[in-house]
Amino acid sequence: MERFIMGIDPGTNFMGYAIIKITGNRQKPELVVSGVLDMDKLTDPYLKLQRIFRRTLQVIDAYHPDELAIEAQFYGKNVQSMLKLGRAQGVAIAAALQRDIPIFEYAPRKIKMSVTGSGTASKEQIALLLSKFMTIRTTSEMLDETDAIAIAYCHYLQSSNSLLPEGETCKSWNDFIKKNPGKVI
Repeated sequence: MERFIMGIDPGTNFMGYAIIKITGNRQKPELVVSGVLDMDKLTDPYLKLQRIFRRTLQVIDAYHPDELAIEAQFYGKNVQSMLKLGRAQGVAIAAALQRDIPIFEYAPRKIKMSVTGSGTASKEQIALLLSKFMTIRTTSEMLDETDAIAIAYCHYLQSSNSLLPEGETCKSWNDFIKKNPGKVI
């Protein structure tokens, strides 16, 4: 049994995307494809949204993911940035919905916590740890790409935790330990 998860790190200048494959019940994920859609030189914001929609559909049609995991909006430096990010996220979600793919949204802290154990980890720390879980190339120019891999990996971890009953999640390591007495050393 194979399961493909697409991860998207939305953005209006750079959008990271990745597809990971899980084979069987306990296999480590394998990176199938990853990349960055570079729209930095485009000035028309609507053309950027069109490119996001088209590239997302291209990747979906090429690899047929079973699920899409995407980073949730967050309030950063200003409201305008959040609105632009929300548009990029919405367009990517619309592309997945066009192909009837279920959507899963994760807050940045949740993604960082899932991959590194720390909700305040840097992009570089995330990339370094991901390289220990699967074969990826990591360079400082690829951080949007490794963020997309991290989002897909976060969804894999959240959706395949066999120690918890279906639908139940944990807020921290301590919460996980409390819910699993005797199963964690």
